[in-house]
Amino acid sequence: MAIQDVLVIGSGIAGLSYALKIAIRYPDAKITIVTKANEDETNTKYAQGGVAVVSDFEKDSFEKHIEDTLRAGDGLCKLEAVEVVVKEAPERINEIIDWGVRFDKNHEGIYDLGREGGHTENRIVHHKDITGWEIERAMLEAIKSYPNIKMLTHHFVVDLITEHHLRQDNTDKITCFGAYILDLNTDKVEQHLAKVTLLATGGVGHVYKNTTNPIIATGDGIGLARRAKATVSGMQFIQFHPTAFYSEFDGQLFLISEAVRGFGAKLRTKDGELFMHKYDEREELASRDIVARAIDNEMKLRGDDYVYIDCRHLEKEKFLEHFPNIYEKCKSEGYDMFTELVPVVPASHYLCGGIDVDLEGKTSIENLFAVGECSNTGLHGANRLASNSLLEAMVFGHRAALKTVDLLNDNQFSIYNFEFPEWNEEGMKVQEELVLISYLRKQLQAMMSELVGIVRSDNRLQIAQNRINEIEKMVKEIYYFTIVSPKILELRNLVDVAHLIIEQSINQKENRGTFYNKDFN
Repeated sequence: MAIQDVLVIGSGIAGLSYALKIAIRYPDAKITIVTKANEDETNTKYAQGGVAVVSDFEKDSFEKHIEDTLRAGDGLCKLEAVEVVVKEAPERINEIIDWGVRFDKNHEGIYDLGREGGHTENRIVHHKDITGWEIERAMLEAIKSYPNIKMLTHHFVVDLITEHHLRQDNTDKITCFGAYILDLNTDKVEQHLAKVTLLATGGVGHVYKNTTNPIIATGDGIGLARRAKATVSGMQFIQFHPTAFYSEFDGQLFLISEAVRGFGAKLRTKDGELFMHKYDEREELASRDIVARAIDNEMKLRGDDYVYIDCRHLEKEKFLEHFPNIYEKCKSEGYDMFTELVPVVPASHYLCGGIDVDLEGKTSIENLFAVGECSNTGLHGANRLASNSLLEAMVFGHRAALKTVDLLNDNQFSIYNFEFPEWNEEGMKVQEELVLISYLRKQLQAMMSELVGIVRSDNRLQIAQNRINEIEKMVKEIYYFTIVSPKILELRNLVDVAHLIIEQSINQKENRGTFYNKDFN
């Protein structure tokens, strides 16, 4: 058993900025960060585009950034959350620069501001086309200066500890007391008690066959939250990135950033025709939901597996300055972006909903916070504006940290009043064949991709609901008899995520943002 003041689940920008803020303001706090993979293997690391922030107040304004965010969110954003994020952005950006993050500057030494789909002004600060990697690098370096922050890699959270584990299910409120965590080095499940717990587990991309997310994005935080009975909403709003590099193989696809279209790239069908003008006057710079649906429609009309992105007309030197990694990756796959069209497809990219939180990142469960993609702050509404995600994680990481410090100072915790049971592995004796777990995972991903993808229908959703109930029953049976492992734990979380997406898609009665049901036309 381990006891800490603060347990942070996840080591991306949300978890790291939160931990840093607490360590700075409360040096006596014992903070533990757990992550199921290497410390830098996070969604943050793969974010290419940058961070949206108003910095050129002559051309831009908070009002414009707020308006762009609200427009993208299609009327479902929470205004207060949008205002908080946009107005606190400059301060949060300056902080991470102080922590060592390097953003690109032009020849005058001013930040080189990019523009992406849905933005009316250039306001994206970036580090080439690997902004997330640069932020992750700097923040991991920064936490080394704080001996009160402990990082546990290759530790997988099994379940949150609540009153349920004390056989007190009849209480009016639910409190989080930490988590049961599988140490992948010893294969033992340990009890980690904490006064305050943060979920910062990133996205849900691998509930679909094709995603831009890394292999770790299996919706773990949302699975934990659902089983602990936290409120979760907006799960029907899945953003599909329009332009992932096409591959014949399922899994993580390489992202060709929004910023490439912002730079002037065009989309063409397999027979070379431009098509975005048919769907939106902004053409390639329309918001992601519009561009993704347009590509999906063109592919279905023609029976094609992909469309092309065309960069042949762009200025080579400047392009390479901005997108060296994207160019090299395409080159390694056999495509020279300056002489050839590059095949792209939409892929699941970002969850706009998640665990419901207030403006301080608090969930519906006492002493449990959620920040980043796994949370639903109300910022994104029905569709996220490009480059608002890293920003959201910073702003809410800061706010959640301030609230946590207040709670630690008050020290009104009941954690020491109870004797929590150690992990009981009785009955979990079977070493289940991995082939069965892999089979069910593939079944789940195929069902979600075919029935609950970019375009949905009442009939497809009904079939999906029946199927998820069957899969959920099988996975529960396997889980209760199987020795815990990352494979079964991820599958369990993916089932929880799929269940929520399907259920909330059925309850959604109008097309908004990323959600599109063809029966509503």
